[in-house]
Amino acid sequence: MTVGLVTAASVGTLRTLSVAEAHSSESAGAQSRKAPARRRARQVAAADGKQIFATTCAACHQVSGEGVEGTYPPLAGSEWVTGDDAKLVRIILHGLTGPVEVEGQTYAGVMPPWGGVLKDPEVAAVATYIRNAWGNKAAPVAAAKVTSIRAATTSRKTPWTAAELAEAAIPVRKE
Repeated sequence: MTVGLVTAASVGTLRTLSVAEAHSSESAGAQSRKAPARRRARQVAAADGKQIFATTCAACHQVSGEGVEGTYPPLAGSEWVTGDDAKLVRIILHGLTGPVEVEGQTYAGVMPPWGGVLKDPEVAAVATYIRNAWGNKAAPVAAAKVTSIRAATTSRKTPWTAAELAEAAIPVRKE
């Protein structure tokens, strides 16, 4: 029994495949795609994070991640970005207001909340992107963690302040 005809375009010949050959080829292909698929998923998340950053964050923090002096803090090299990922997620979800110190400089801009616009995987993607762009080296942020933080902070209606984020007792549900 044959499955179909396969054209060998380079030599102009025709070849028939048996059912066993077709299944064997599909199975080998699926196995060899598993590891690269995971790698591609991480690359897609990073690319999505980069795109989200470009459309929602770059106007203030700049494409370079350097921010605007005195107004919008840099994300490149920032302990706010590479430190506690839960704080970063809270800032993305609910915004940040009041003075914030980054690398010894004080910034007074207001960051708007993005939680009403971005879904949890999008927040995780942009957080992961900025934690690994411009020389930053920090662990990725999982969408499940964003979901947990969003659920724990649903009553939050105003942007965070640096002082509030510095407090240790900010509730987070276990993942």
